[in-house]
Amino acid sequence: MRIVALLLLAIAAYLLFWPIAITPQAWTPPPAPAAQGVLAPNQKLAAVETLAVQAGAGGEAVAFGPDGRLYTGFVDGRLVAIQPDTGAVEELANTGGRPLGLAFAPDGSLLIADAVHGLLALRAEGLVTLLDSVDGLKLGFADDLAVDSQGVVYLSDASHRFGHHEVTADFFEHAPNGRLIAYELGRGQARVLLDDLYFANGVALGPHEDYVLVNETARYRVRKLWLRGPRAGEDEILVDNLPGFPDNIRRSPRDTYWVALYGPRSEQLDALLPRPFLRSVVWRLPEALQPEPPHVARVLEIDAEGKILRSLQASGEGVYAPVTCAVEHQDQLWLGSLSARGIGRYRLPGQGG
Repeated sequence: MRIVALLLLAIAAYLLFWPIAITPQAWTPPPAPAAQGVLAPNQKLAAVETLAVQAGAGGEAVAFGPDGRLYTGFVDGRLVAIQPDTGAVEELANTGGRPLGLAFAPDGSLLIADAVHGLLALRAEGLVTLLDSVDGLKLGFADDLAVDSQGVVYLSDASHRFGHHEVTADFFEHAPNGRLIAYELGRGQARVLLDDLYFANGVALGPHEDYVLVNETARYRVRKLWLRGPRAGEDEILVDNLPGFPDNIRRSPRDTYWVALYGPRSEQLDALLPRPFLRSVVWRLPEALQPEPPHVARVLEIDAEGKILRSLQASGEGVYAPVTCAVEHQDQLWLGSLSARGIGRYRLPGQGG
């Protein structure tokens, strides 16, 4: 019995006092919105077709190029172009890191937010590193980007403390480790537009490039920063208390926005967020004992005022999930995923669908 008691004491001491790499911060989230009305459960994304399954896994973001092909980057660092009608794949380069956000510059070069190497460009001469630090602080987790007609890149740095293999650590710490950065391609200059963001993620520009949106994944919301006009420099919350973790955001041809939700809100995480000490204890548990996110696909369409217009969902073993990016092109949604194989394609049933 003495050995058992000592063992239990050692386990308790470990769970309570063992040094950890995170410093949890307290935050009390609002109750998750009810799953009713536009947010009522549905299985619409069960109809997703998967393209280029054999090409690779983890095409987290997708972008259409000037040549009409679909571009993405896989978990093994490869950048590829996919012919949307045939599924034919061409390998373009390998960043040696983790390519996430993609966008095309005005000169036609492919810009890449690479979680390991920062802001990259794929040009005729090959891959070029454009930016790996700002104000003396290294880009810890370049996540997504958007580029305007003048060649200004808006780049999210999800966390300057934790890299792409440490996402859970950033969420458990729940501190404002993220930034939104502007980088001028022509001048090679960068500046921080917003800091103290809670996991800065998807980025999208307004239709007139007078504002930029950035998702704060860990706060379930979308921030809006005015770039021009009488409110230039002001920021506000476009939409708050989303029913899941907003990942990438893309503007539609109707000037609405598709917000991909990595997964639904976790009741366990929401209950732990106001309790930093308890979060520290849970963090010390073996990873196998920590809850796995459910296999769910979800995309929201919101308007320019942040109103949720529709919710496309699906759950189940064979569903293309998690969805981390949704790009509307020719009445179809092209879906990316942080871990699923290939690229998803969903035929939109119409503006009321």
